[in-house]
Amino acid sequence: MKLETNLMIRAVQVEDANRISAIYNHYIVHTVVTFEEEVITASEITKRIGKITADGLPWFVAEDRAGNILGYAYAAKWRDRFSYRFSVEVTVYLDPKYISKGLGTKLYQVLFDELKGKNIHSAIGGITLPNEGSVALHEKFGMIKVAHFNEVGWKFNRWLDVGYWQVTI
Repeated sequence: MKLETNLMIRAVQVEDANRISAIYNHYIVHTVVTFEEEVITASEITKRIGKITADGLPWFVAEDRAGNILGYAYAAKWRDRFSYRFSVEVTVYLDPKYISKGLGTKLYQVLFDELKGKNIHSAIGGITLPNEGSVALHEKFGMIKVAHFNEVGWKFNRWLDVGYWQVTI
């Protein structure tokens, strides 16, 4: 699928939860990029949207001209302790038909611009390894690998590594 030029990136709305859960559930069921193993309901996505937005952090969706959500990106608190309040974990998920078409870059650009305006100091991204595409996306935004944890996740009957990338905004 070709990425439309008149794509709109906007703040998430509760009504987006069904489509967001459909995108995310693809990754739960078919990939190791998330360590969740049970599909997530739209109701659970609504709770997650509420938590992130209540924390004053951004969640964006990419929408085509027909109103279809093609992907999303958000920033969540890195940790709950007060001293971590200037650090976030960034996340992006795309409809599989739109991987490697520039959509992740567009979503992250809007997200990172918003984080700069919110006085966020550090952005961190966790990546199940290997994942060349996700590594390339994060490094495109100046993120560098700062940690590598061996065999910390177990999914689909195999051990998985996780790396963390970080940038000072």
